[in-house]
Amino acid sequence: MNPFVHKTVVVELQAGGSERFPVLAHLSYDPADPFAVTAVFSHDGRVLARWQLDREMVADGLRGPVGIGDVRLSPEVRGAGRELRMEFLGEPRPDGGRHHAVVFAWAETVGEFLDETRRLVAPGSEDVGIDDFLADVLAGR
Repeated sequence: MNPFVHKTVVVELQAGGSERFPVLAHLSYDPADPFAVTAVFSHDGRVLARWQLDREMVADGLRGPVGIGDVRLSPEVRGAGRELRMEFLGEPRPDGGRHHAVVFAWAETVGEFLDETRRLVAPGSEDVGIDDFLADVLAGR
């Protein structure tokens, strides 16, 4: 059994008031970090951004708006389909604003990816390893 889940999907990126254009999103899940989903966005072989997202926040974003910080997720209807709208706020710009991008992914595809992660680690059964973490912190590692 493969202990990781990986899915590459075509999503649409909208940045700086531009029209949407297709990019790849490489979604991955590692049970060693059971609460996180990693999303790497690329275009023409170049990585545009890498974000670590909370797995349950992504699931919640398929049902309703979530997030008040740098990441905001919400469902949207587009034609006959449903999308997950992912809004990302990045580093400050020289003009005082912040870099801003919106990514749209088909909700069904994201839901299928999350289902695969849940087959590996069911919600509520995540092993946090807090004792090992605290021991490392207290030992100065």
